[in-house]
Amino acid sequence: MAGGKKGCLTIVVIVGVLILLLYPAVQKTRSRLSALHEEVTAAWSHVDETFQRRADLIPNLVETVKSYAPHEQEVFGALTQSQLNLATRMSLPAKITANNELTAALDRLSAVAQRYPDLKTDQTFILLQEKLTDTENRIAEGRAEYNDAVREYNSSLQGFPANITAGVFGFTKIPLLEAPE
Repeated sequence: MAGGKKGCLTIVVIVGVLILLLYPAVQKTRSRLSALHEEVTAAWSHVDETFQRRADLIPNLVETVKSYAPHEQEVFGALTQSQLNLATRMSLPAKITANNELTAALDRLSAVAQRYPDLKTDQTFILLQEKLTDTENRIAEGRAEYNDAVREYNSSLQGFPANITAGVFGFTKIPLLEAPE
């Protein structure tokens, strides 16, 4: 009996020592993952803000194009539906998909605009196009920053002991923000 108690005590001591030795590494890894996750969140916030800026330009752009091409209802409907999709609260992958759909709808609107020479010379349209181009450039820059942060975060989840720490504390991979075709 005495040997059994001594064996249990030895196991408890060994487990306790292992916990004491591993605790700093786990805490350091958790802190690093938290910091990287915050960088991803901040980068997404910047991209999302720019997406909102683009969405805010769309009603004026649609109204300007409508004045020259009122019969292009399919294109206007697609833009309106894309904006409605973005207005709902959704997961990150769904937001990415919705923004890619909005980009495709804007491309169709641009194609419509090319068929109307008077529209291409309208000063309001020109100004809105410039703002939209500037916003698209900001989105591209933000996408690059976001994807860099996501790659660093996702790659840090793969090494030891981060892979174990990530599982314990609920850190999961985050999707990249791919540019629409």
